[in-house]
Amino acid sequence: MLTDNIKNFSLHQTDTGSPAVQILVTSAKIEKITGHLKYHRKDYHSRRGLIAMVNQRKKMLLYLYKKNRVLHGQILHEIKRKK
Repeated sequence: MLTDNIKNFSLHQTDTGSPAVQILVTSAKIEKITGHLKYHRKDYHSRRGLIAMVNQRKKMLLYLYKKNRVLHGQILHEIKRKK
């Protein structure tokens, strides 16, 4: 799961604010809601929240791409590997 790899990308033990950690946490939430929506297909409120989270993750990935392309590539590799 993606939350296991947060330790590898965090800057310190209680890091929750760095872009890499935020992206991984958001990706874990996206996976969880996606699983929920596979079972509850007509849950449109959760679907709307999922779309908002995907857009937020996209913005964070764009920010990370501009600031640190190497870390951006590592995060994308980690997200794709867990799918």
